[in-house]
Amino acid sequence: MKPIRVVALIISGIFALSVISYPIIDGVARMRTAASMAAAANKFIAALNAEQKAKSLFKFEDEQRFDFHFIPRDRKGVPLKDLNEDQRRLAMEFMKTGLGTSGYQKAQTIMSLELVLRELEGPNRRAPRDPELYYFSIFGTPSAKSPWGWRVEGHHISLNFTVVKGELISNTPLFFGSNPAEVREGPRKGLRALGTEEDKGRDLITALDESQRNTAIIDKTAPADVITFNNRKADPLKPYGLSAAKLNKRQKELLNILIDDYLSRMPADVADERRARHRKAGIDKIWFAWAGGIKRGDPHYYRVQGETFLIEFDDTQNNANHIHSVWRDFNGDFGVDLLKEHYQSTPHAK
Repeated sequence: MKPIRVVALIISGIFALSVISYPIIDGVARMRTAASMAAAANKFIAALNAEQKAKSLFKFEDEQRFDFHFIPRDRKGVPLKDLNEDQRRLAMEFMKTGLGTSGYQKAQTIMSLELVLRELEGPNRRAPRDPELYYFSIFGTPSAKSPWGWRVEGHHISLNFTVVKGELISNTPLFFGSNPAEVREGPRKGLRALGTEEDKGRDLITALDESQRNTAIIDKTAPADVITFNNRKADPLKPYGLSAAKLNKRQKELLNILIDDYLSRMPADVADERRARHRKAGIDKIWFAWAGGIKRGDPHYYRVQGETFLIEFDDTQNNANHIHSVWRDFNGDFGVDLLKEHYQSTPHAK
């Protein structure tokens, strides 16, 4: 694993260190996960016919790789709808390599909510909800020799991965949404696909004392969506809110529990490596911010921002029964910055 590269700056007599970039995921985890992804990808590709391959396979350099979104819309890639039973099984096994057990279960639940929406909205919607409209795209050739990436995307799911020389260098943006956030009628009444993300965020804000809470709440009104939306690059937001350095031991535990819930979406070894890195960097460098009400059912938003990552959660739409949540890496989304560093540090780039 390459060491962290830093740049030293002297500004007004103050010596400062600025981190340029470093691999988001540790080498062993990156290689192990990437190998599983490549094996599953190649099995999936081998099962596709020529027409399906034409829909799902792109060059690694294709700009389509960065065109991620989480709304219902027309997409590139091959949808589950176009696959036979065996191909669907291989597609889902492929998707599973990019998620942890919890993440895979949540993804399946989110997909199934399209049927709930179909019932709620009725048959007259211009484009009826469809749990088979989740699209698989592969960029480049899955192998350890050249860069490649892949995406699974549809309404309320966007999974994006980049692999370079057999190592997973990025698994973000990672977006999960849920509409409804809670199913309130019918046979699935009470189902909450992203209930833990909501509850653990509220556990933290309600555990703060009055002074801490006044600092953490940056606005009485929650924004209508996550701030980073579907921006190609997520830039660090101003560190508004409450610094984790101001939390007591129990409150810090609740913050770690909240972060762990988002890490559980990722493959276990990747989540473990990220967790170890964040703990080593120190929780005091993380900021927690909240907007909106703190009672169950209130429109609300929160974010957790570290030096290299951002978690956003928003539940405001449909009378606060429609969740958007995302993990972004400031120097890792789509592997862009890390890929650039790779090319600059290898002989073929000189």
